[in-house]
Amino acid sequence: MKKVFVALSSLLLVACTKAGLEVANLPNAFSDTKTIKDIVYGPEPWQKLDVYVPAHSSTESLPVVVFFYGGSWKDGSKDMYSFVGEIFAKQGYITVIADYSKYPHVKFPTFVEDGAKAVAWTYRHIAEYKGNPDRLFVSGHSAGAHIGALVTADKHYLQAEGETPSIIKAFAGLSGPYDFVPYEEDYIDMFGPPENYPNMQVTTFIDGKEPPMLLLWGAEDTIVGKSNMDKLIAKIEAEQGVVESNVYAGVDHVGMLSGFIWFFKSKAPIIDDITDFFQRYK
Repeated sequence: MKKVFVALSSLLLVACTKAGLEVANLPNAFSDTKTIKDIVYGPEPWQKLDVYVPAHSSTESLPVVVFFYGGSWKDGSKDMYSFVGEIFAKQGYITVIADYSKYPHVKFPTFVEDGAKAVAWTYRHIAEYKGNPDRLFVSGHSAGAHIGALVTADKHYLQAEGETPSIIKAFAGLSGPYDFVPYEEDYIDMFGPPENYPNMQVTTFIDGKEPPMLLLWGAEDTIVGKSNMDKLIAKIEAEQGVVESNVYAGVDHVGMLSGFIWFFKSKAPIIDDITDFFQRYK
């Protein structure tokens, strides 16, 4: 997972450049999607989010996706991901993309607590942007999928915000590290001590009552192993919860997001699979 941020930056015009990001996010600048930037969702300076609202009638209330970006819990910014807000807008979803605290400034579980705070804010305030809080979904990629899955499965995060996971209709995770044991020094420091590891493993909190989950993984992923998805699927099925999954041939870890970017030809129908899944739990 150490190379995720570099790899994603390379994906954007094969270089970590401002120009690459600008090109990836270009459609948002010229679309009729309304973008509201830097909304405060908590007292810390990093606790800000962006809201992407597709054009729609003033009487229509739209479904909502809270999307958490990856970056190994260390890197990334909501400003990099306008392309995510834009593609969900094309599907008729309001999208919320929140920044969250990063290691080494903080350690686990602070970034998950930020995620819960952002989801709770969305539930309480999205109606002000013509979003339907009763059609609230959560998604994420890589470390962001881990954050979103924990917010969805571990009740105490949303309970600390005065809510419960029942406000989430469904979760869709892309290449999430849901159940692993840290072995690199920085991750040991981030998630340790070892007795704390079960608290960062999503499987620990599965009881069959969590919102439905869609788990997606690329067969060429060498960064986050398939075992993470398999273990989570097995636990959900053992508890008689609701889970669906898909493995995409020829897609690697970063490629799971390439289909979100307008100038890349997707090797897999990832957006369609996510929105089809959400549609069934509206």
